[in-house]
Amino acid sequence: MKKNMGKSLLLQEFKSFAMRGNVIDMAVGVIIGGAFGKIVSSIVADVIMPPIGLLVGGVNFADLKWVMKAAETGADGKQVAAVTLNYGNFLQVTFDFLIIAFSIFLFIKLLSRMSKKNEVSPTPLPTPPEPTKEEILLTEIRDLLKEKK
Repeated sequence: MKKNMGKSLLLQEFKSFAMRGNVIDMAVGVIIGGAFGKIVSSIVADVIMPPIGLLVGGVNFADLKWVMKAAETGADGKQVAAVTLNYGNFLQVTFDFLIIAFSIFLFIKLLSRMSKKNEVSPTPLPTPPEPTKEEILLTEIRDLLKEKK
């Protein structure tokens, strides 16, 4: 019986953890971020890189690679794949990253501006009241006594 109570307590704790606003917000952010990443990958691969490739001589960046060992046909007649270093794909993924990072930077900058506008400006501290005539007189007496000593 204690074993079941322990499980239900664990499930209740997990439920309260999972239903917190921050966890749900984070999950939504991850899902939207994944979709945004696909959009940016498409923009880089289909819109940005083709004109850049055209400017540098009709190069398709996804096809750029350095062949370290050419493809061969083995003794048994099977084709052995070439060993390549695909730096073109690396360049394309790097562009993806830079665009996503810059977009996130702009989004966070926008959010911080919006949060600054929504913040209530702190109320200024009230100015202390003017000293009374008695306080001024007492201050002068104190200063005179200090001068005599």
